[in-house]
Amino acid sequence: MPPYPKAHGLLDGKVTLVTAAAGAGIGYATARRCAEEGATIVVSDRHERRLAAAADALTELTGVKPLAVPCDVTSEAQVLALFDAVVEAHGRLDVVVNNAGLGGTAPLAEMSDEQWHTVIDVTLNGTMRCTRAALRQMIAQGSGVIVNNASVIGWRAQRGQSHYAAAKAGVMALTRCVALEAAEHGVRVNAVAPSLAVHPFLAKVTSEELLAELAAKEAFGRSAEPWEVANVIVFLASDYSSYMTGEVVSVSSQHP
Repeated sequence: MPPYPKAHGLLDGKVTLVTAAAGAGIGYATARRCAEEGATIVVSDRHERRLAAAADALTELTGVKPLAVPCDVTSEAQVLALFDAVVEAHGRLDVVVNNAGLGGTAPLAEMSDEQWHTVIDVTLNGTMRCTRAALRQMIAQGSGVIVNNASVIGWRAQRGQSHYAAAKAGVMALTRCVALEAAEHGVRVNAVAPSLAVHPFLAKVTSEELLAELAAKEAFGRSAEPWEVANVIVFLASDYSSYMTGEVVSVSSQHP
């Protein structure tokens, strides 16, 4: 396992919003890494209790209490309220990390319309809603970076994952198209595509056999730590990736 990286001020002074930032997964790891790199953090999640706990943990780590705004990305009204709150508090918005997503396992022949629509609405439509709101602010200010959380499952096939794979493939396509629309306004849009990043919640809802099978497919023979995915997000959010837009960066050896 590589050592946890030292900070280098890659996001100094950048107002950065991370959705689905509660819990112990990629969202919280990203909020933490961005804060460590000097960003002014705003965290959001639909689970208010876990969101408050995440904000408290970030305060303890950094000494600065982040703005924490509850938001369900399936609600346009809540998304608009979230972005209004960020701009009201900080006057601008430099980086948005769209991390909210929802999975599940079901063969398509046994899948209900509700199962399909719920995954699509959170994972794809939620990313669209937040991207749209971010673009409206960033285009007006003439700068900004959006980083979407896709998945290698948008490229590869896996049983029982047709809804999630379709949603993540949609996030990839959304990223590429929006990047072309945003470029003339000085706004960049990229995505990361992680494979397996194990955290306590995932380990709780996934069998050890499946986790071991997926880990064995990786080049390093192990799952990623959430902060390893967050490092790539930080890079894409930073000025070090200033000429990158419309890209989907695999955080895995599993890509086309």
